Amino acid sequence: MSKKLFINSLLFLVILGVITHNFWYPAPSAVAQNQSLKIVYPPDNHQTSAPRLFFIGSTTAGTKVLINGQEINTSKQGFFAPSFPLQIGQNNFTIRTNNQSITKIITRIANTPKAEELETLSPNLIYPNVDLARLPNELVCFHTSAPATATVKVELSQKTLNLTPTRDIVTLPPNSGILTANNEPNIINAQNWAKFQGCTTVTNNENPVMTMSYEGKTIVQNQVGKITTLNPSQLPVIAVSVPEGVARTGASTNHSRLTPLPQGTKAQVTGKEGEWLRLDYGGWIRANETQTLPTTVPPLATIRSVGYRGNNRGMEMIFPLTNPVPITIKQEDDRFILSLHNTIAQTDTIRLDDNPLIRRLDWQQVTPTRIDYTFHFKDSQQWGYDVRYEGNQLILSLNYPPRLTSNSLQGATILLDAGHGGTESGAVGPNGYTEKEVNLVVSKLIAEKLQGKGAKVILTRDKDEGRALGERVAMIRDTKPTLALSIHYNALPDNGDAEKTQGIGMFWYHPQAHDLAVFLHNYLTENLDRPSYGVFWNNLALTRPHSAPSVLLELGFMINPDEFEWIINPNEQEKLAQAIADAVSLWLQK
Repeated sequence: MSKKLFINSLLFLVILGVITHNFWYPAPSAVAQNQSLKIVYPPDNHQTSAPRLFFIGSTTAGTKVLINGQEINTSKQGFFAPSFPLQIGQNNFTIRTNNQSITKIITRIANTPKAEELETLSPNLIYPNVDLARLPNELVCFHTSAPATATVKVELSQKTLNLTPTRDIVTLPPNSGILTANNEPNIINAQNWAKFQGCTTVTNNENPVMTMSYEGKTIVQNQVGKITTLNPSQLPVIAVSVPEGVARTGASTNHSRLTPLPQGTKAQVTGKEGEWLRLDYGGWIRANETQTLPTTVPPLATIRSVGYRGNNRGMEMIFPLTNPVPITIKQEDDRFILSLHNTIAQTDTIRLDDNPLIRRLDWQQVTPTRIDYTFHFKDSQQWGYDVRYEGNQLILSLNYPPRLTSNSLQGATILLDAGHGGTESGAVGPNGYTEKEVNLVVSKLIAEKLQGKGAKVILTRDKDEGRALGERVAMIRDTKPTLALSIHYNALPDNGDAEKTQGIGMFWYHPQAHDLAVFLHNYLTENLDRPSYGVFWNNLALTRPHSAPSVLLELGFMINPDEFEWIINPNEQEKLAQAIADAVSLWLQK
C-alpha cells in the first residue's frame, strides 16, 4: 500500500469512527469534557423534609469543584453527586469552579406540625375529617395533634369522650425508605406537643365536635367527619363498574392493594369513609369505581359444577355462580389459590382432563361463606392469568408454557417497555442526559438481540413519545406476551447517597415473576461484573400486570457519577443488551 493511500485510508477510518461515535453515543455525554459547570438537581428553591440532600451535576473534566468551600469528588468525565446535611429552614449553597459560581437555596421543612396548626386545632390534624358510615356499636376512634399541656375532648350527642395524650409518637418512613436503607420506625418524644386519641362505640348518627382547652382559651372545631350509623338490614349493594376495581386494605391510596375486583362484582357496603366504601368481604374500593344497585338483598352466591375449555394460548376454568362475588387470588410456587367470597358450595362434580398445566384441582369450604379452589401445577413456573365475569360466570384463564423451538426463542413473545418518554423524562444524569433517552437506546438494542435469537418482540414505544402507564399496562394485558420487561435506570429520594449507591436492581410483584427477577439480577451482576442493588417486591404499575411474568429492571443509577459513565458508554450498552437477551434465553429454555 502506498503512503498516500495509507494516509487516506487512515483518515477515512478516523472520520468513520467520529461519525459512528456521535451516532451511538448520547449527545450530552459526547461533549461532557467541553461543557461548563451544570447543576441538574436540586432545582432552584427546592423544599424537602430530608435531613440531607445530594447535588447532581457536571463540569469540564479535571476541573476542581467546591461546594461552600469544600472540594468534592468528580468522576473522570467531570460528573459529581455529593451529599450535604440540611438544617431546618433555609440552607444556602454555593457551587464554584475556577470561573463559575451557582447558588442554590434549599429549605428543609420540619415533619412536626406547625405551631399555628396545633394551637388552632387545625382540621388537617384531626381524624376523622371526612364523613364516616359504620355499623351499629362499631368502634370509632378519634385523634388529633395539639400542645402537650392542652386538654382535648369530643362531644357526641349522648356522651363526652376525653382524648388521652401520648408524648412518644411512632412514625413510619415512606415505603421508599427501603430504597435507601432508612426504613426504621421513628419514635418522636415531643416536648411541646402530643397526639391525643380515644375510641368509642356509636349507635346513632352523630355530628362530633372536638374541643381543646389551652392556656385559658377554649377552641371549638366543628370540621370533624359526620358519623352515619348504617341499618344492618338495609345495607347498600354495589356492583363494580370499571374493568378492574382497585381493592385496598383501607380507605386511602396509602393502604395496600388486594386482588382487583372484576367488572360486575357485587357486594354489600358495610362502611364508608369519605370517597371510599368498605365491602362485606373486607376490602375497600373508591365509590366512583362502583354503581349502587336498587336492592338491599345480600348478593350471596352458590356454586355447583365447575368445568373448563381449552384454546391455543391456555385454558379457561368456568365457575357458574348465582351472583358475581368478590374474589382474592394467591400464587405460590406450584399452586394457585382462587378464593370466592360470599359463596356456599353445592358442588358434586368438577371436570378437569389431563393437560400440560394442571395436575389437580382441589376445593374446600374454608368458612361458611368462602370457598378456596387450589390448582396444583405440573411445573413450579406459572405463565400468567386473567380473570373476568361473563354475566354470573367467573372465567379464570391460565396460560400454557411457551412452546419454543430447540435452541431458539422462536415461539416466545417478549414485550419491552422503554420507560418514560415524551414530557416524562425520568431520572436525569449529571450532564442533563435523561433516563427516557437511554431507556429507548437500550430497549432497541435488547430487541435486536432477542429477535436475533428468534423471539417476537413488542415495543411499547420505538421513539420519544409519551405513553401513559395505563396504555403500557393495557398492551401487556391485550398482547399477552410470554414475558414483559420494563427497562429503567434508577435515582434516589433526597435522603439517599448518590455517590455510594449504584448497581442493578430488579422489581417484581406477582410470584410468577420472582424467579425471573432473581435470575436476571444474578446473571447481569455476575456476567457484567456490576454491583447489586437488590431484588425487591414492589407495587409498581409495570410489575402488577398478571397476564404474563412482568419484571421492571433498574439497570444502574443515573445519578451516580461513576456508574453514569458506564450507562452512557455505547460499548457497555451493547454488552448489557446482549447479556439481557442471553439471560432471557437461558431462563426460558431451562
